Amino acid sequence: MGACGSLKIRVEEMKIAVVQFNPRIGHLKSNVEKIKGFIGRAKEDGADLIVFPELAVTGYHPRDLLFYNAFLDGVEKAVTEDIVPLAEGIVVVVGTPWREKEGDLPRLYNAALVLKDKKIISSHYKILLSGDDVFDEHRYFKPGAKTSLLTLGGKKIAVTIGDDLQLEEHFRQGPGMVINLAASPYHLGRAGERAEMFRSLAMEKEVCLFYVNQVGGNDELIFDGSCVACSESAKVFHQVEPFRETLLYCKVDNFDLEIIGVEEDFPSLRTRNYLQEEDVNWVYAALQRGLADYLKKTGFDKVIIGMSGGIDSAVIAALAVEILGPDKVLSVMMPSRYSTDHSISDSEKLAANLQMENRLIPIEGPFKEFIESLNRGRKAIIDLAEENLQARIRGDILMFISNRESGMVLTTGNKSELAVGYCTLYGDMCGGLAVLADVPKQMVYRLAAYINDLAGKELIPQSIITKPPSAELRPDQFDHDSLPPYEVLDRLVHYYIEKNMHVDEIVAMGFEREQVENIVAKIDRSEYKRFQAAPVLRITSKAFGSGRRIPLARGNFW
Repeated sequence: MGACGSLKIRVEEMKIAVVQFNPRIGHLKSNVEKIKGFIGRAKEDGADLIVFPELAVTGYHPRDLLFYNAFLDGVEKAVTEDIVPLAEGIVVVVGTPWREKEGDLPRLYNAALVLKDKKIISSHYKILLSGDDVFDEHRYFKPGAKTSLLTLGGKKIAVTIGDDLQLEEHFRQGPGMVINLAASPYHLGRAGERAEMFRSLAMEKEVCLFYVNQVGGNDELIFDGSCVACSESAKVFHQVEPFRETLLYCKVDNFDLEIIGVEEDFPSLRTRNYLQEEDVNWVYAALQRGLADYLKKTGFDKVIIGMSGGIDSAVIAALAVEILGPDKVLSVMMPSRYSTDHSISDSEKLAANLQMENRLIPIEGPFKEFIESLNRGRKAIIDLAEENLQARIRGDILMFISNRESGMVLTTGNKSELAVGYCTLYGDMCGGLAVLADVPKQMVYRLAAYINDLAGKELIPQSIITKPPSAELRPDQFDHDSLPPYEVLDRLVHYYIEKNMHVDEIVAMGFEREQVENIVAKIDRSEYKRFQAAPVLRITSKAFGSGRRIPLARGNFW
């Protein structure tokens, strides 16, 4: 742990800038340029102190990039040559990986560096490394050994990272202010939980609290930001609007807090009640942020969507058009002999409402040739192999267009379907991003209604919202033929996947054992499909992907 620095800044009327920062993982040049830009703006606006989130220099989490010495060399160069020289007339607190030699061995820490007068005057290392379902910081970082305080004008300030905020050692040293650098990904309900914790902590410990969280989409994770400035009595409590990059200014007068201004970019969440109602509005904004950043940070500006006439593809199309504009979204309809007329007309109406290109490519020709060839001249028997064949032909068409026209295919399955394997590997699972694969089916319907409500008109046709869901891979096929009603299925998936409940525990809640065992068996058998699925945008506490690590070759414990 680095030594504390004594800074000659008056606490009276100190102006603090909090940066709700959206980095690009591993792209040191762009991250540093943005950091320099924010420091410049804060200086112009007379800020005395500016604070960036956890690992702002690299983005959170760089994972195995941290094993490359050349990458760490680049981090140190970026900090010492580009950021430190700007710490003149302003104090900068920035999160970054940081090496320190202990004997002959360099140790890597998750650090908060305090910069002043063109020098690093204090370093604070994360003690409670994250080992939750998404991150494994112990793989990369050495934990800090002890806490230390920063002194501003004779007042003590605790600089903390992540869960270190709750360490008693900080508060035994009597700080009047706590600055917490964080990179806490979003799931529904998370921001409200944090807000209550910060209020309670500020009042209990009698400290002025600043929570500075990363914002933006990085791979499957979506960071909401929701930075907080809270007075020691919690009488003043300001939570920054989520899912957008923001510069918040606060005035601290002897640790009394006043919010004096907000500069916002990237508007996303279009509702006035986001703090009071963390519900479908937050899910919508999170998906927007996750999709927009995944495309931007991977270099895509066009998407391709297989349009079925169903609710899932309709919601994804509306999201994509909102983010990219209609000229960057291609709808591809690929009807088979089993597709209904209303599915085709619904897709056409949706495309017209969203003003996006709608391309019709029937699959009857190739499907017929496959059937005749694979069945050796016999007629179709409409079994699972033939059903999946249709989906795989569609997947080939979408990937052909993707290759030729340089657009990313978005898969359209939701969490309920992906959980039980109601999807086709190398078929409708083809694509670069699974936008709704952590969104339960009932929430998809709520998103559709919300999208129409935001637009003030029927963007998604009501006929799409009200018709019974169907894969349309055989005559008169409906989801409820092989699955429980979605209001039941969604609850079972929630208990088994997100709550990690055993079959017996779920049955004890009033569900039929046969039904529970059937669904759990489907979930377990489908693990190999999810292992090969596209990245899943996370909006619940447990998404498929890096947060759920289930062996493929295993026996059932239930």
